[in-house]
Amino acid sequence: MGKEPVRVLVTGAAGQIGYALVPMIARGVMLGPDQPVILHMLDIPPAAEALNGVKMELVDAAFPLLKGVVATTDVVEGCTGVNIAIMVGGFPRKEGMERKDVMSKNVSIYKSQASALEQHAAANCKVLVVANPANTNALILKEFAPSIPEKNITCLTRLDHNRALGQISERLNVQVSDVKNAIIWGNHSSTQYPDVNHATVKTPSGEKPVRELVADDAWLHGEFIATVQQRGAAIIKARKLSSALSAASSACDHIRDWVLGTPEGTWVSTGVYSDGSYNVPAGLIYSFPVTCRNGEWKIVQGLSIDELSRKKLDLTAEELTEEKALAYSCLS
Repeated sequence: MGKEPVRVLVTGAAGQIGYALVPMIARGVMLGPDQPVILHMLDIPPAAEALNGVKMELVDAAFPLLKGVVATTDVVEGCTGVNIAIMVGGFPRKEGMERKDVMSKNVSIYKSQASALEQHAAANCKVLVVANPANTNALILKEFAPSIPEKNITCLTRLDHNRALGQISERLNVQVSDVKNAIIWGNHSSTQYPDVNHATVKTPSGEKPVRELVADDAWLHGEFIATVQQRGAAIIKARKLSSALSAASSACDHIRDWVLGTPEGTWVSTGVYSDGSYNVPAGLIYSFPVTCRNGEWKIVQGLSIDELSRKKLDLTAEELTEEKALAYSCLS
């Protein structure tokens, strides 16, 4: 007997990230080469024609694992029966807009999508929020979908995690697959803290700490952190469009590891609901190092945090606390 298809929702599916993401899901990159999927693509009415074009392309690509496509602008139809929801759609910040304006637009979007997921998604639906401000959008979604377990609502910091691995591999001229256990702490914003204090590289003589191999603390504390924090802006400058391919690929990595598990001895960075670990205020969606098994994530405990790291963890927590207050003020 073949496996039952998994229903995967992608919101904002006609946009740049959605266009890069849906073929990856249909090809089995996200859930494995033997897992059939039914894609639910949701977008806003002005994008209906473009969404239909994406559906045509999915049909034309004849993906063997793709067992059905729902392309809709109706939020209830989009959310009905979904097992995994990838929330890519959101209101982007436009020139001249204040943070509060963007926040209030996203609060209303996430409120309505949360209500639809709450009422119509499959039991134990897993949610990944990609749209910025990702951590706070995920918090709003959690607020308005109380029956979805808090452990099932996450936000994407895997892109930042992968960017950190990429920078280390380039610096040391090693394969990116040999670098592991970097950490992104905090917010998916320019206050995030890319931390290499526990990261290692596989070398012919065994695993070696990244810090030892780089042997340049000035670079690790300066240019490396700034490059990872500002990589999104650098890509916009180069492409005149925001990261799409790398964001889509990282969303696949996030869900794949969550569902299928992380390799033994390896952790990944994920925005999850804080339980107070590492003295991060409980009640924020904050990026931690996690391991995954049997469809569940767990925060890696007991890592040493030096003084510099402590300051950076607190700084990004402060920004998230402010964002949370701003979002909640938009609710009233």
